[in-house]
Amino acid sequence: MSEEKKGFFRRLVKGLSKTRDNIVAGIDSIFSGFSSIDEDFYEEIEEILIMGDLGVNATNAIIENLKQKVKEQKIKDPAQCKELLIRSIKEQMDVGETAYRFEEETSVVLVIGVNGVGKTTSVGKLAGKLKDQGKKVILAAADTFRAAAGEQLGEWARRAGVDMVGGQEGADPASIVYDAVAAAKARKADVLLCDTAGRLHNKKNLMEELKKINRILEKEYPEAFRETLVVLDGTTGQNALAQAREFSQVADITGIILTKLDGTAKGGIAVAIQSELGIPVKYIGVGETIDDLQKFDAQEFVNALFDIDEERA
Repeated sequence: MSEEKKGFFRRLVKGLSKTRDNIVAGIDSIFSGFSSIDEDFYEEIEEILIMGDLGVNATNAIIENLKQKVKEQKIKDPAQCKELLIRSIKEQMDVGETAYRFEEETSVVLVIGVNGVGKTTSVGKLAGKLKDQGKKVILAAADTFRAAAGEQLGEWARRAGVDMVGGQEGADPASIVYDAVAAAKARKADVLLCDTAGRLHNKKNLMEELKKINRILEKEYPEAFRETLVVLDGTTGQNALAQAREFSQVADITGIILTKLDGTAKGGIAVAIQSELGIPVKYIGVGETIDDLQKFDAQEFVNALFDIDEERA
């Protein structure tokens, strides 16, 4: 495990402390409080997982899985269930090998999300990460709806040392993407990162806007691999799940960036999103600096949630 990875794991353990207090403390008290494994025991666990925002679907699957393992292994002591429960949660989060194909080829990454979730910041951090990998990155400031979004992205572009293509506030986002594609081709960029507006309360407009952007990309940049990431605020719990569901109705979402996990007791939402929507969480954010956005690793996440030392896990 590299030093950077270790540092992030420690930050993740710290960042998930509120969620841990919410879920793990409750589970531990059940394991020590029950002398036998019965329906009440399972119901208590179920309630804590749902309260911890793991979602009903994921929780049901985890409990069923746990019951099966207890039966197969003829376990009688509740204390022995903890390892099994952790394994069940990990299995529930597994959506197969999460692909980051856009890092390997010429690509366009559209980033969408409602205001206030940390979308522009995530675009900036992602640009910095790709630049550190030796990629040539161009940013498109296509969120022309929100005042100062372009300025904010410009600041991140400077910090990351990448080029940015933007327009006036209120300009047509599709025309900015058109200009950005031309720039990406001319400068032989590896990744074109587009910060787009996400106005869910006006779904029809958002749909039209995304369609227009997609048409331009199909026509002007057909050779580029396409990735669409939606940014969700981890502190909003079930609301984040509802947003992800709505966005997946208007766009072909290929992954999730889950931000602000360091301030939330609702970190279980990462489990719910993977399980309920089958859309992988690709990045998580646990703070303000560029290094605080990292690729999501389900095993690592559950280890951090239960504060299990990586080396032993």
